Amino acid sequence: MSRKNYVFTSESVSEGHPDKVSDRISDEIVDLFLGRAHETGEMDPWDVRVAAETLTTTNRVVIAGETRGPASITNDEIESVARAAIKDIGYEQDGFHWETAKVEVLLHDQSAHIAQGVDNSVESKSDADAKSMEGAGDQGIMFGYACKGNEALMPAPIYYSHMILEKLAHERHHGSLKGKLGPDSKSQVSVVYENGMPVRASSIVVSHQHLNEKDTSADIRAMIEPTVTHCLPQGWITDETVWHVNPTGAFVIGGPDGDAGLTGRKIIVDTYGGAAPHGGGAFSGKDSTKVDRSAAYAARYLAKNIVDADLAEWCTIQLSYAIGVAQPLSVYVDTGGNSALEEKLENVIASVMDLTPTGIRTHLGLTKPIFARTAAYGHFGRTPDADGGFSWEKTDLVDALKAAM
Repeated sequence: MSRKNYVFTSESVSEGHPDKVSDRISDEIVDLFLGRAHETGEMDPWDVRVAAETLTTTNRVVIAGETRGPASITNDEIESVARAAIKDIGYEQDGFHWETAKVEVLLHDQSAHIAQGVDNSVESKSDADAKSMEGAGDQGIMFGYACKGNEALMPAPIYYSHMILEKLAHERHHGSLKGKLGPDSKSQVSVVYENGMPVRASSIVVSHQHLNEKDTSADIRAMIEPTVTHCLPQGWITDETVWHVNPTGAFVIGGPDGDAGLTGRKIIVDTYGGAAPHGGGAFSGKDSTKVDRSAAYAARYLAKNIVDADLAEWCTIQLSYAIGVAQPLSVYVDTGGNSALEEKLENVIASVMDLTPTGIRTHLGLTKPIFARTAAYGHFGRTPDADGGFSWEKTDLVDALKAAM
C-alpha cells in the first residue's frame, strides 16, 4: 500500500463454510496418502501425488481428481476420512450429516504425461539428476507477502478476521457457545490505517449459523461479542465501531445444505485477504509438487524472514514456474520502491534457499501429512508446529539474510 491513511477490509470464512468443508476433505486425502506412505513404507512419500477436488451439497459429497500413492488405500477409507472430517467440523443436521450424507469417490490414477514432467525435469541429464531435480507440477505465478503490524507479520484485516472465527469455533466446540451455534460462519473486519499502521476497527461483520430458530441478530451479537472483543487489540473497538451481526436475520440453514461448496474457491481468504497479489492457484487437495502450493509457501517464508530481519517494512515476492522445469523462471521482490534493495534481495534469495520444487519440499519438509490443518483460518500467519506443520512460518533465515546482505 502506498497511501499512509486509509481503511482496508478483509473477510474470513469458518471451517464449516461449504467451501472450507470441501478444502478440509481434499487436504485430509492428501494427508491420508502421505501418512500411509510414511507408516507402511509401501512407497516413498516423496513420490506420492494427489490432486483431489471435492464438491459438497445437500447430503452429498463428490470427490474427484487424480492420485499416485500406496495401493492399500481404498475408496472406503477415503469415504471414512471425509465423514470423519465432516463430523469433526460439527455437521449433524438434517441437510448435511456426517453419518448419512452420500459420499462418491471418483479419484483415478495420475496422468502419465503430467507425471513425466514432475519426475524428470527438462534440465535433468541423467537418472541421478532426475532424482534430485523434479520439474514443477504446473506453470504459474505465486506470491508471498509479509508486513509489520502484528506478531504474525500478516495484514491486520485478514489476521483478525481469521482469529475471530477460530476463537468462535473453539467456543462452539468446547466452551460457552456449545449447543448454541452451528459450524457455518463468516467474518469481515475493516481496519483504519494511520501513517501506514493499523490502529482500530471501523466496522466488524459476523454472520454465524445458530441452532435456535428464535434467536435474533441481537441475541447472536450478545453471544459472540465477548469473544470478538477479546480477539482484537485493546482500544481497537470504540463507540464509533459499526457492528453488523447476522444482518439478514435468521441463519439456521447453513453449510453445504444452504450453499454448495467446492475445493479452492476461497483463495483470497487462504492468503492475505486482498492486501497482496495472488497468482490464482488454490492450495488445498494438492501435494507439494504442485508449485501453486509449495512455491506460495516458499514465497511467504522468504517474505516473512525479510521483514523479520528488519530489511523492509513490508515485502512482496513473486515466483514463476513452467511445467516440467525445475528452476524458477523469475524471482521478483517489491519492498516499496527501494530498487537497490530489491535487486540485491532478488540475488540473495537464491543463495539462502533452493527454489526448485525439490529444494522447497526439502527445506520446508513438505512430504509429511501436515496439510489438513491448513484448510481453515488461513495458510499463513499461523504458529509452526512441532511435527513440521506451518514450517513456512518459521523465521530461521533471518541471520542468513542479514549476513548475505
